[in-house]
Amino acid sequence: MPISLLPELNATLNGLSAIFLAGGYVCIRRRNVAAHKRFMLAAFVTSSLFLISYLTYHYLSGIHRFEGHGAVRTVYFSILISHTILAAAIVPLVLMTLSRALKGTFVRHAALAKFTLPLWLYVSITGVVVYWMLYRM
Repeated sequence: MPISLLPELNATLNGLSAIFLAGGYVCIRRRNVAAHKRFMLAAFVTSSLFLISYLTYHYLSGIHRFEGHGAVRTVYFSILISHTILAAAIVPLVLMTLSRALKGTFVRHAALAKFTLPLWLYVSITGVVVYWMLYRM
């Protein structure tokens, strides 16, 4: 795969992760634990693949600068800053939340998941927005 296609792959993986997260949330609200587990593992796998692809792309190609000006530049950097900070924070949160589920400590899992899910969903969605603003505007 050409390196130039990795940003699009990254956005696709982020979008899929957001869809899987939403599906997992719906399933757990309906008490369908088996489907919830499948959706959340799919979100974990797609997010992990995203991280590998993202790091590979930036290692091989460096930084792509945002070319927008004016208000859109302020919007872009506001989204990017919140996305970047939360993306760094979400990795240990996801790992701890997943670990609690795999250990069967579901009360502790659910308590942490209340924070992890919305942050993870935000990071996945804003990842697509950042891609769109950086490569498609």
